[in-house]
Amino acid sequence: MLFEPRESIALTSEWITKVREALGPRPVLGIDYHHQLSVAEAASFCQMLPPHTLDFLEEPIRDESPEAYATLRSMTDVPFAIGEEISSKWHFLPYIERGLANFARVDICNIGGFTEAKLVAGWCEAHYIDLMPHNPLGPICTAASIHLAASVPNFDRLEDRAQDGMVYSSEMFPVQPKLEWDRYPVPTGPGLGVEFNEEMAGEPFEFWEAPHQHRRDGSYTNW
Repeated sequence: MLFEPRESIALTSEWITKVREALGPRPVLGIDYHHQLSVAEAASFCQMLPPHTLDFLEEPIRDESPEAYATLRSMTDVPFAIGEEISSKWHFLPYIERGLANFARVDICNIGGFTEAKLVAGWCEAHYIDLMPHNPLGPICTAASIHLAASVPNFDRLEDRAQDGMVYSSEMFPVQPKLEWDRYPVPTGPGLGVEFNEEMAGEPFEFWEAPHQHRRDGSYTNW
Protein backbone atom coordinates (compact mmCIF):
# COMPACT_ATOMS: atom_id res chain seq x y z
CA MET A 1 0.00 0.00 0.00
CA LEU A 2 1.57 3.25 -1.14
CA PHE A 3 1.58 6.19 1.29
CA GLU A 4 3.50 9.39 0.60
CA PRO A 5 2.79 11.77 3.50
CA ARG A 6 3.37 15.00 1.58
CA GLU A 7 1.06 13.97 -1.25
CA SER A 8 -1.52 12.79 1.27
CA ILE A 9 -1.68 16.01 3.28
CA ALA A 10 -1.92 18.13 0.13
CA LEU A 11 -4.79 16.08 -1.32
CA THR A 12 -6.56 15.62 2.02
CA SER A 13 -6.43 19.30 2.92
CA GLU A 14 -7.90 20.17 -0.48
CA TRP A 15 -10.81 17.75 -0.15
CA ILE A 16 -11.53 18.31 3.54
CA THR A 17 -11.83 22.03 2.78
CA LYS A 18 -14.37 21.26 0.05
CA VAL A 19 -16.28 18.96 2.41
CA ARG A 20 -16.56 21.73 5.00
CA GLU A 21 -17.69 24.21 2.35
CA ALA A 22 -20.38 21.76 1.20
CA LEU A 23 -21.60 20.80 4.68
CA GLY A 24 -21.41 24.19 6.34
CA PRO A 25 -20.41 24.84 9.97
CA ARG A 26 -22.94 22.66 11.82
CA PRO A 27 -21.69 19.05 11.35
CA VAL A 28 -18.73 17.92 13.45
CA LEU A 29 -15.85 17.18 11.10
CA GLY A 30 -12.71 15.31 12.12
CA ILE A 31 -10.04 13.18 10.50
CA ASP A 32 -7.81 10.35 11.74
CA TYR A 33 -4.20 10.33 10.53
CA HIS A 34 -3.44 7.24 12.64
CA HIS A 35 0.06 8.29 13.76
CA GLN A 36 1.33 8.45 10.19
CA LEU A 37 2.78 11.97 10.15
CA SER A 38 5.80 13.70 11.61
CA VAL A 39 5.47 16.90 13.64
CA ALA A 40 6.42 18.98 10.59
CA GLU A 41 4.00 17.13 8.30
CA ALA A 42 1.12 17.40 10.80
CA ALA A 43 1.77 21.12 11.30
CA SER A 44 1.92 21.67 7.55
CA PHE A 45 -1.38 19.83 7.09
CA CYS A 46 -3.14 21.95 9.72
CA GLN A 47 -1.72 25.16 8.26
CA MET A 48 -3.11 24.26 4.81
CA LEU A 49 -6.66 24.33 6.22
CA PRO A 50 -8.77 27.49 6.53
CA PRO A 51 -9.71 28.34 10.15
CA HIS A 52 -12.58 26.28 11.64
CA THR A 53 -12.34 23.56 8.98
CA LEU A 54 -11.72 20.69 11.42
CA ASP A 55 -13.35 20.15 14.79
CA PHE A 56 -10.62 17.67 15.70
CA LEU A 57 -7.55 15.95 14.32
CA GLU A 58 -7.11 12.41 15.59
CA GLU A 59 -3.68 10.92 16.37
CA PRO A 60 -1.61 12.89 13.81
CA ILE A 61 1.67 11.67 15.38
CA ARG A 62 2.64 8.87 17.76
CA ASP A 63 1.92 9.41 21.45
CA GLU A 64 5.18 8.20 23.02
CA SER A 65 6.46 11.78 23.35
CA PRO A 66 4.34 14.47 25.04
CA GLU A 67 7.11 16.92 24.11
CA ALA A 68 6.51 16.25 20.41
CA TYR A 69 2.81 16.92 20.88
CA ALA A 70 3.63 20.10 22.81
CA THR A 71 5.70 21.28 19.85
CA LEU A 72 2.86 20.46 17.45
CA ARG A 73 0.36 22.16 19.78
CA SER A 74 2.37 25.38 19.51
CA MET A 75 2.16 25.25 15.70
CA THR A 76 -1.64 24.84 15.27
CA ASP A 77 -4.92 25.56 17.04
CA VAL A 78 -6.77 22.50 15.65
CA PRO A 79 -8.12 20.41 18.59
CA PHE A 80 -6.39 17.04 19.10
CA ALA A 81 -8.05 13.68 19.82
CA ILE A 82 -5.35 11.53 21.44
CA GLY A 83 -5.02 8.27 23.32
CA GLU A 84 -6.21 5.15 21.49
CA GLU A 85 -2.92 3.30 22.09
CA ILE A 86 -2.35 4.54 25.66
CA SER A 87 -2.31 1.68 28.16
CA SER A 88 -2.28 3.36 31.59
CA LYS A 89 -3.49 6.45 33.42
CA TRP A 90 0.13 7.49 33.97
CA HIS A 91 0.78 7.55 30.22
CA PHE A 92 -2.35 9.68 29.77
CA LEU A 93 -1.47 12.10 32.58
CA PRO A 94 0.84 14.55 30.73
CA TYR A 95 -1.61 14.84 27.83
CA ILE A 96 -4.34 15.82 30.29
CA GLU A 97 -2.38 18.07 32.65
CA ARG A 98 -0.48 19.91 29.90
CA GLY A 99 -3.59 20.56 27.79
CA LEU A 100 -2.31 18.53 24.85
CA ALA A 101 -5.47 16.47 24.39
CA ASN A 102 -8.83 18.08 23.71
CA PHE A 103 -10.62 14.75 23.32
CA ALA A 104 -9.44 11.59 25.12
CA ARG A 105 -9.49 8.53 22.87
CA VAL A 106 -9.67 6.10 25.79
CA ASP A 107 -9.78 2.44 24.71
CA ILE A 108 -11.28 0.50 27.61
CA CYS A 109 -9.55 -2.69 26.41
CA ASN A 110 -6.12 -1.03 26.21
CA ILE A 111 -6.28 1.25 29.24
CA GLY A 112 -6.96 -1.51 31.78
CA GLY A 113 -10.73 -1.94 32.05
CA PHE A 114 -13.40 0.09 33.80
CA THR A 115 -11.34 1.04 36.85
CA GLU A 116 -8.49 2.66 34.93
CA ALA A 117 -10.84 4.18 32.33
CA LYS A 118 -12.95 5.81 35.03
CA LEU A 119 -9.85 7.30 36.67
CA VAL A 120 -8.79 8.81 33.34
CA ALA A 121 -12.35 10.07 32.79
CA GLY A 122 -12.30 11.81 36.17
CA TRP A 123 -9.01 13.54 35.45
CA CYS A 124 -10.35 14.59 32.05
CA GLU A 125 -13.54 16.00 33.57
CA ALA A 126 -11.48 18.18 35.92
CA HIS A 127 -9.62 19.56 32.88
CA TYR A 128 -12.71 20.05 30.65
CA ILE A 129 -11.68 17.23 28.31
CA ASP A 130 -14.41 15.01 26.84
CA LEU A 131 -14.11 11.29 26.15
CA MET A 132 -14.17 10.00 22.58
CA PRO A 133 -13.64 6.24 23.18
CA HIS A 134 -11.68 4.15 20.69
CA ASN A 135 -13.78 1.14 19.64
CA PRO A 136 -12.40 -1.29 17.01
CA LEU A 137 -11.92 -4.47 19.01
CA GLY A 138 -15.23 -6.34 18.96
CA PRO A 139 -18.74 -6.30 20.43
CA ILE A 140 -17.50 -6.72 24.00
CA CYS A 141 -15.40 -3.57 23.61
CA THR A 142 -18.43 -1.79 22.14
CA ALA A 143 -20.70 -2.90 24.98
CA ALA A 144 -18.14 -1.95 27.63
CA SER A 145 -17.62 1.43 25.97
CA ILE A 146 -21.39 2.06 26.01
CA HIS A 147 -21.49 1.34 29.74
CA LEU A 148 -18.48 3.62 30.29
CA ALA A 149 -20.09 6.41 28.24
CA ALA A 150 -23.33 6.13 30.22
CA SER A 151 -21.46 6.39 33.54
CA VAL A 152 -19.47 9.60 32.96
CA PRO A 153 -20.63 13.21 32.52
CA ASN A 154 -17.96 14.13 29.96
CA PHE A 155 -18.75 11.69 27.14
CA ASP A 156 -18.62 13.22 23.64
CA ARG A 157 -19.03 10.47 21.01
CA LEU A 158 -18.19 6.80 20.43
CA GLU A 159 -16.27 5.51 17.44
CA ASP A 160 -18.34 3.10 15.37
CA ARG A 161 -18.44 1.47 11.95
CA ALA A 162 -21.78 -0.31 12.03
CA GLN A 163 -23.69 -1.26 8.91
CA ASP A 164 -27.40 -2.07 9.21
CA GLY A 165 -27.04 -1.46 12.92
CA MET A 166 -24.37 -4.10 13.61
CA VAL A 167 -20.64 -4.47 12.95
CA TYR A 168 -19.99 -8.08 13.89
CA SER A 169 -21.50 -11.37 12.72
CA SER A 170 -24.98 -11.92 14.14
CA GLU A 171 -24.37 -15.66 13.79
CA MET A 172 -21.27 -15.49 15.99
CA PHE A 173 -22.72 -12.85 18.35
CA PRO A 174 -26.52 -13.36 18.37
CA VAL A 175 -26.84 -10.71 21.08
CA GLN A 176 -24.71 -7.61 20.70
CA PRO A 177 -25.11 -3.82 20.84
CA LYS A 178 -27.14 -2.57 17.89
CA LEU A 179 -26.88 0.96 16.61
CA GLU A 180 -30.18 2.82 16.39
CA TRP A 181 -29.65 5.60 13.86
CA ASP A 182 -26.85 7.57 15.58
CA ARG A 183 -26.79 6.09 19.08
CA TYR A 184 -26.67 2.88 21.10
CA PRO A 185 -29.30 2.25 23.77
CA VAL A 186 -27.80 1.34 27.14
CA PRO A 187 -28.27 -2.45 27.63
CA THR A 188 -30.80 -3.33 30.32
CA GLY A 189 -30.22 -7.10 30.52
CA PRO A 190 -27.72 -8.90 32.76
CA GLY A 191 -24.01 -8.51 32.06
CA LEU A 192 -22.57 -6.35 29.32
CA GLY A 193 -25.22 -7.26 26.76
CA VAL A 194 -23.25 -9.67 24.53
CA GLU A 195 -23.81 -13.38 23.86
CA PHE A 196 -21.35 -15.57 21.94
CA ASN A 197 -22.15 -18.68 19.88
CA GLU A 198 -19.75 -21.13 21.51
CA GLU A 199 -20.26 -23.72 18.78
CA MET A 200 -18.34 -21.46 16.40
CA ALA A 201 -15.32 -21.26 18.71
CA GLY A 202 -13.93 -24.52 17.31
CA GLU A 203 -13.69 -23.27 13.75
CA PRO A 204 -10.17 -22.78 12.32
CA PHE A 205 -8.56 -19.42 13.09
CA GLU A 206 -6.28 -17.67 10.64
CA PHE A 207 -4.04 -14.73 11.46
CA TRP A 208 -4.36 -11.70 9.20
CA GLU A 209 -1.50 -9.38 8.38
CA ALA A 210 -2.49 -5.77 7.77
CA PRO A 211 -1.09 -4.12 4.63
CA HIS A 212 2.33 -2.55 5.13
CA GLN A 213 2.44 1.02 3.91
CA HIS A 214 5.50 2.08 1.95
CA ARG A 215 6.83 5.01 0.00
CA ARG A 216 7.83 4.91 -3.65
CA ASP A 217 11.44 4.21 -2.73
CA GLY A 218 10.34 1.01 -0.96
CA SER A 219 10.84 2.25 2.63
CA TYR A 220 8.09 1.42 5.10
CA THR A 221 6.01 4.14 6.72
CA ASN A 222 4.48 4.09 10.18
CA TRP A 223 1.11 2.42 10.77
